[in-house]
Amino acid sequence: MSENYEMVAKTLFGFEEILAEELLRLGAQDVKKGVRHVSFYGDKGFMYKANLSLRTAIKVLKPIKSFKVFNEDDLYRKIKNIRWEDYLSESGSLAVDATVHSQQFTHSKYVALKVKDAIVDRFREQTGTRPDVDLRFPDLKINIHIDRQFCTVSIDSSGESLHRRGYKLATNIAPINEVLAAGLIILSGWKGQSDFMDPMCGSGTILIEAAMIACNIPPNLMRKEFAFERWTDWDQDLFDTIEESLLKKVRDFPYKIIGYDKAPSAIRKAKENIRNAELSDFIEVTHEDFFKTSKSTEGPLHMVFNPPYGERLDIDMQSFYSQLGTTLKHGYPGTNAWFITSNLEGLKHVGLRPSRKIKVYNAKLESRLVCYEMYEGSRKAKKQGN
Repeated sequence: MSENYEMVAKTLFGFEEILAEELLRLGAQDVKKGVRHVSFYGDKGFMYKANLSLRTAIKVLKPIKSFKVFNEDDLYRKIKNIRWEDYLSESGSLAVDATVHSQQFTHSKYVALKVKDAIVDRFREQTGTRPDVDLRFPDLKINIHIDRQFCTVSIDSSGESLHRRGYKLATNIAPINEVLAAGLIILSGWKGQSDFMDPMCGSGTILIEAAMIACNIPPNLMRKEFAFERWTDWDQDLFDTIEESLLKKVRDFPYKIIGYDKAPSAIRKAKENIRNAELSDFIEVTHEDFFKTSKSTEGPLHMVFNPPYGERLDIDMQSFYSQLGTTLKHGYPGTNAWFITSNLEGLKHVGLRPSRKIKVYNAKLESRLVCYEMYEGSRKAKKQGN
């Protein structure tokens, strides 16, 4: 049995709770929520499992050292004292990423440069040679986080952000990040127990993430590489065992997942991405203007979508949100309709009262994930029936 150690999963603001729940379900120990991150304990196999399975994590970091740091020379000295030869060979390559919240250290790029200098100087003094810097595909990606005088040195087990699942080849004008899409779907309460719809599906991200949640498919199976595959302790057999055990938990999905978009180019891109994700059996996309449609399925319908914001796509805001409300009200009984918007003014024109409003961020845009419950018959009749 390999030993447990602390790890940190980074996420988007507002997703800490659902990421903590994901980690607990996977079997993480000592799970603690922070701001935009969740810390936990697990062994090497669990690190592989977390990278493959987490839907709402952007990175999984492994902290290796933390200390107080008072100035640049102090940082250089303490970084140089770390046994980097345990993590990297002198013929390998590295990249350093730094985040700083400090009066003493104000430039993250300068901190990253200082850390790189300390590491290569250690190797040069000990071996006469030094690792190269490779910003794209390094053998070791190092993360430095300085908060006031407290420095945490971590190694990045993920590499490229975990939102890059590997299935998305084609994107639309304003694509939604895969981690954001998965988080919104989870926040909406979707568990794969009814039909699902995205009526403005763009390049299909929400549809694909919903299908993977419904079928319990690990989201990062299609990634070409994780950073830990270049580590000195990489264990291919252990990774294969973890991957195999996750695949055994994939389940069938007896309902429909439907996508509409009024742009033919979006439908082409969505179909390409769905095919690439090997989910064509579960998802059907058609060229439709949502405002000219009505519900085509029987029974409850769960809807999650990302309408155009007006930030990057030009829309008549008042008319658009008014039509949205009218279409839901008259065409979609028995539907829980969730959508994200940063246009808080636009919500006033929907003409329906939301049952839920959750504050989230789309990139740096403060947004709301709102839910409108469209009852079969009138709401009054629904209440009387209870």
